[in-house]
Amino acid sequence: MFRLRRALLLAALVGWVAWPATATARCPNGRSSTAAMWLSIAHPGLGEYMLKGWGPWKNMPPKKFWLGFIPGYGWPGYLQVKSAIDASKCKTNDDLKFRE
Repeated sequence: MFRLRRALLLAALVGWVAWPATATARCPNGRSSTAAMWLSIAHPGLGEYMLKGWGPWKNMPPKKFWLGFIPGYGWPGYLQVKSAIDASKCKTNDDLKFRE
């Protein structure tokens, strides 16, 4: 229960901090980076999948999506944050490491 509350608080904090800066942010393909970020908070990989135009499964970042089902690592956890950050920056890769 504590872990769930912490994850919800983190999601709310990320949204509150990121919303003003990205309220009108659009990716080069015209899709909203804010919407992609929130989809990635819901489940890792969904935001990047939306940025690629949904469609066939090959557009899905498989590592982020399938590993996202592992509690604590995927959701809520590391991949959820990594995927949300990537989606908010319009990145659609499947890289699991921070390289910035």
